[in-house]
Amino acid sequence: MPREPLATGSIRSNWTLILALVLISINLRPLLTGLGPVVDSIRASLQLSGTAIGLLITLPVLCFGAFAPFAPRLLRFASAERIILIAMIVLIAGIALRSLFGVTGLVAGTLLGGASISVIMVLVPAIIKKRFPAQAGNMMGLYSTALCIGAAVSAGFTVPLENLFGDWRWALAFWLIPVVVTIPFWLPHIPRNGRSAEEQQQKKLPRLFKNKLAWQVTLLMGLQSSIAYCVFGWLPVILIDRGLTALTAGFVLSLSVVMQLVTSPTAPWLATRGKDQRLVLMCMLALTAFGLMALLYAPLSWVWVATVVLGLGMGGTFSIALALLVLRAPNAQIAASLSGMVQGVGYTIAALAPLLTGLLYELTNNWNAVGVLFALLLLGSAYFGYFAAQARLVQAE
Repeated sequence: MPREPLATGSIRSNWTLILALVLISINLRPLLTGLGPVVDSIRASLQLSGTAIGLLITLPVLCFGAFAPFAPRLLRFASAERIILIAMIVLIAGIALRSLFGVTGLVAGTLLGGASISVIMVLVPAIIKKRFPAQAGNMMGLYSTALCIGAAVSAGFTVPLENLFGDWRWALAFWLIPVVVTIPFWLPHIPRNGRSAEEQQQKKLPRLFKNKLAWQVTLLMGLQSSIAYCVFGWLPVILIDRGLTALTAGFVLSLSVVMQLVTSPTAPWLATRGKDQRLVLMCMLALTAFGLMALLYAPLSWVWVATVVLGLGMGGTFSIALALLVLRAPNAQIAASLSGMVQGVGYTIAALAPLLTGLLYELTNNWNAVGVLFALLLLGSAYFGYFAAQARLVQAE
């Protein structure tokens, strides 16, 4: 596949853009991962049921699926950079609403925050494809690493912030500060003249729902994300049921997230060294399968080794799946449309998988059916990933 030249502009301007993109990406996960550690405080304070809390946790992911398909249409009215700025402002409003206005604010703020994050996640790959076409795979690896950093930091520091401020509301509200700080770094990269000439000439969005390759990339993202959300939501429960303490089970999950930071930047780099991304993707899926099945069925003495392997596999699989959004797209416009389709369908699938996991456990009262579900998700990821990772380009219809 021929390589395109690096986007024009000085090295200094490229590095400042990279910094701004990293800062934006870090802010895309605290809305999700900051909630879990203070769920018990929220439930006690607002007298919410377990069902309401479960819906609240799932709501942002459902927003990702619901709003992502509409994000590329916004490019008809403004540049991707300006839309991201508006979405960041909406994210600030969502965090504030969620933190300060009771149950109504909690739901409304979560909806606003989830919608704004969905728009940003769709448009960032388009900007990377436009500004860094020759280094798109590596940049997407950096993007996924920043997502993991944001998730790990918010998960680890929300409870200490609650202890510091004496209230879960201010602990959640704290995460609007990094968003506010990021905006000045982003402002210099917004085109002064609105959309570029290429964007202004693009009147009709590419239609990808009849494209086979687009569906292969979409289903890879959806199935591997399903595994990730099942792990985030159910792995501690599984390990506690197997005999670990709640504290140890929490450490296991934290370690798996930390290990993702190793392969998030390196897997896309390795994957773009060869003629296509199939070999590295299959290796990452194999690591994920080994780690997950070992945590389910191997002796508990294997738990730490299995956790390290699982984290390495999940981080690499997710970052390669994200990189395919730009590696399979010939231009920024198709990258935006593909990103909207992939994240819209993919996150809808991912939101349903943890619910199915809970249903299977409730029906069978053991984890064997869940193990079968995990195996099917892994096999599906491998099947669609094999075709999605071939060196081809999505063509608009």
